[in-house]
Amino acid sequence: MDIATILGAVIAFGLVLGSVAMGGGMAFVDSSSVMIVIGGTTGAVMLATSMEKFQSLGKVFSKALKFEAIPAVETATSLVEFSQIARREGMLSLEAALANADPFMANGIQLAIDGIAPEAVEDIMFIDLDRMKGRHRAGNELMGLGATFAPAMGLIGTLIGLVQMLQNMSDPSTIGPAMAVALLTTFYGALLANLIFLPVSNKLKMRSTAEAEYCEMMMEGVMAIAKGESPRMVEKKLNAMLPPGERLSLFD
Repeated sequence: MDIATILGAVIAFGLVLGSVAMGGGMAFVDSSSVMIVIGGTTGAVMLATSMEKFQSLGKVFSKALKFEAIPAVETATSLVEFSQIARREGMLSLEAALANADPFMANGIQLAIDGIAPEAVEDIMFIDLDRMKGRHRAGNELMGLGATFAPAMGLIGTLIGLVQMLQNMSDPSTIGPAMAVALLTTFYGALLANLIFLPVSNKLKMRSTAEAEYCEMMMEGVMAIAKGESPRMVEKKLNAMLPPGERLSLFD
């Protein structure tokens, strides 16, 4: 679990709901407003995308809750060690060492072991990386659709409430409920967009960037091994892609 996601949600929703409760909680509950915003946003997202992508929405949300630290230093160290083995014993000797390696890195090294030209290995790994970025973009687009449609549905609910209110100005008892729908749909739409869709979208973008940089580092290491570069050179190239505080010093 990602503590920042859980803690952020608790703080944000806790403060909003706390302030709602202090001001009279039931006044902020309206089933018509919920139906317009939740139902309308769901329908609009379905209209804007395919059923297959819409069904992946839950999986996209779950990625924001899960957190797996990227083992950049450990992977960089493994790449340097692989380059030492390849230099000392040949590329074929790396096969036994790939069992627990990252699948992206292992695939690239296996291609090199199979005798594929370094340029072709790079092309294949680049295509794999590009497809990964595409999958991440698709998830972010779903979040973006939700962030766009939720406030819009809130505005539609506001217009519905205002029309109902203006049509029944002669009956004072209808003004309150109609005004509640008008205001609460905007409130629900803003809440949904700014406390769920936009924060999740931003978190997924950050993780996508970090994962892409991790894959690029692995590509650099695999290409250096495939070209037969020295372990010291492999380390220097990987260090250029690691944060200063995490750089390797295996040959010092």
